[in-house]
Amino acid sequence: MLKILKKRNGNLLLSIWIPVFLFTSLAFAAPKNDLTADIDFTPRLQKAYFEIQKLRLPAARKLIDIERKENPDNAFIQYLDNYADLHYLLIAEDKAAYKNLSAQESKRLDQVGKLSDQSPYKRFLLAEIRLHWAFAKLKYGDQASGSWEIIKAYKLLEENRKKFPDFIPTLKSLGLLHILIGSIPDNYAWVAKIVGLRGNIQNGIRELRTVQQEEPFFKQEAELIDLLIHAYTLKLTPDQQKKIRQWPNEQPDNLLLHFFATTVLMKEGQSEEALQYLNNAPAGDAYIDFPFLKYLKGEIALQKGRYDGAAAQYLFFQKEYRGFNYVKDTNFKLFMCRWLAGKDAEATAFAKKIGSTGETIIEADQLAERIGKEYLAGKIGEQQKILYKARYAFDGGYLKEATEVLQNISESTFKIPAEKAEFNYRKARIMHKAGQTLPAIQYFERCLQLSANTSPGFGASSALQLGYIYLDKKEKQKAASYFKKAMLFKKHEYKNSIDNKARAALTDLGE
Repeated sequence: MLKILKKRNGNLLLSIWIPVFLFTSLAFAAPKNDLTADIDFTPRLQKAYFEIQKLRLPAARKLIDIERKENPDNAFIQYLDNYADLHYLLIAEDKAAYKNLSAQESKRLDQVGKLSDQSPYKRFLLAEIRLHWAFAKLKYGDQASGSWEIIKAYKLLEENRKKFPDFIPTLKSLGLLHILIGSIPDNYAWVAKIVGLRGNIQNGIRELRTVQQEEPFFKQEAELIDLLIHAYTLKLTPDQQKKIRQWPNEQPDNLLLHFFATTVLMKEGQSEEALQYLNNAPAGDAYIDFPFLKYLKGEIALQKGRYDGAAAQYLFFQKEYRGFNYVKDTNFKLFMCRWLAGKDAEATAFAKKIGSTGETIIEADQLAERIGKEYLAGKIGEQQKILYKARYAFDGGYLKEATEVLQNISESTFKIPAEKAEFNYRKARIMHKAGQTLPAIQYFERCLQLSANTSPGFGASSALQLGYIYLDKKEKQKAASYFKKAMLFKKHEYKNSIDNKARAALTDLGE
């Protein structure tokens, strides 16, 4: 189960589950009776909860400590302690703190476990705490323990749903798990079934929508999970895209919502708009240190082709950051800033640093290490600069600049088959984005021809995009054939995300 969740579906876990639980938590008060004597979401704790969500952790911890003195047995205190720790651990990547705080999990579970078995909050809170630690453990490389936490949380939520079918909050996290388990590749789904996990993307979405409709206090949380699932696995709807932009404006002091809007808009190829949210993000001593925001500014500057400005932001990030992810990737981006600017000697120095720094837990660092080795081995030529410039500009939504990079370039410019395939893919993406569907199809098809034995990643990506094109054209049978073709490509760096998107599209088509 570990290998399925982390290696086969690892990108989905780290890109969806972790950001989801940076946003989701409890926001309701239990009615006081003999079953809930030790669970009271007081006004002070509610304020602490919202302070955590804004990344104002010092203020939140003070509020929790005051409440602890008055009612130390309140189970919500254990929950909010855990919730605050999760935010710190995911953002700071502090290994020493992770080791120390991990010892608190069993104590908090024991305290919540004292609630009556007849209370719907008992299993729900136990599951939430376990899920928090699952995401933390996976991020810190403790994969086996993290996977078991997920299994235990799932079983607690399923038990709670059966025992208290009218307790709607259960569906918030259970819906998420049903979606993610439902996205496990078909040839590995049998392992999930052995350990008792059942998933279905559409059922999970329906559960989230039920929470949105029937639990007003949970509405935003369920919307956030729903939105993240669509942003990273499916496709965002127009209403969801509108909501992304609304939240930071409605809560200008919420740093986390600004971060969320920035990253999702960047993923959607709207980097210029994302930069506005990034520049308007609240800052100061009241908030947890968040150096990753400088990394994001570097990414946008790189997409714009402003290499010196990008390098400055990446260096600021390295100076302030104490974590272990994105270290190799940042050195790789610094390499790119020098290499694309024609400063090859400086670029080589950063390429050498890639292999000697950081870890390879996330895909960005794994990719950085691979490309760094290829460059130092002389396997990446000058022509690749053209493709990288086009890629970065397109990824940021800078279509004019991407078009100009490839304007006087043709397939014959490149000698290596893999580069020829990538050229056709980049050209197709630009044309598709510009509304030139017919030539885009031709370039995608050409990429498919060239990718069979040389560039499976670009072949799979082309098939996926062709599926979307024919889906938009209402040619469902043809769309389905391309989605299936996308999943046939083996052993490439985009396989997890492409397979998940293709499978989700096929589910929508009833395949």
